[in-house]
Amino acid sequence: MLSEPERQRPQSVSPVGRLSRLAEQSVRCAPASCGAVATIADSGPERRFAATHPDLAPLAGVQLDCGEGPIPTALDVGAPVDTEDLLTERRWPGYRALALESGVRSSVTLPFRRSGIEVTLSLYSFRPGSLDDAVCGPVRILGEETTAGLVRDRRYRAALAEVEQLETALRSRPVIDQASGIVMHVLGCGVEEAFAVLRTVSQHANRKLSEVAEGVVRTKGRGLEDELAALTRPT
Repeated sequence: MLSEPERQRPQSVSPVGRLSRLAEQSVRCAPASCGAVATIADSGPERRFAATHPDLAPLAGVQLDCGEGPIPTALDVGAPVDTEDLLTERRWPGYRALALESGVRSSVTLPFRRSGIEVTLSLYSFRPGSLDDAVCGPVRILGEETTAGLVRDRRYRAALAEVEQLETALRSRPVIDQASGIVMHVLGCGVEEAFAVLRTVSQHANRKLSEVAEGVVRTKGRGLEDELAALTRPT
């Protein structure tokens, strides 16, 4: 069984935390870059992002709001999208205007997909044509490793949730067995029918099966004879 520290380990770095680290490390690996923005979508249409500088966050926001720009385009085509010089760029006028206003002259966006998780990494530069080499080498490796790490985190969290469900089931099983025994005694029925009765009560009362079982055990079935019997009568 996992110890408490082991259970908490994957939650110590949130998805946005991983994005922040990806953006910061990518900038260090691309000397021509003045900053970076990383985004993620892992459940539903909502996309979160992290930027190395506050002035770059609106560049991601405008693309996600209007659905136009290097980020949506890179996700659509499944390949890097390079804007060598925004002064001559004719695509995405909203993004282009905001980027030039921020002093950005060029950018490159790399998409990464794995097991339903979508990550993008955008690098920005004050100089045109200075990010051509960023689509390969260390930056791409960082993006792929980050995406793989996000997939591992999600699987780990899912495994922990399953373990917790199993532990809850194991803890509640003894009281359910006791309650089934009481129902068997009250109704003079078999094990399967007794469990079916408890499950029916749980559904009708909109309460957890374990809670219903605890109530039966606590009262030892007293006062439930007529109610339990009514559940077994044919309709």
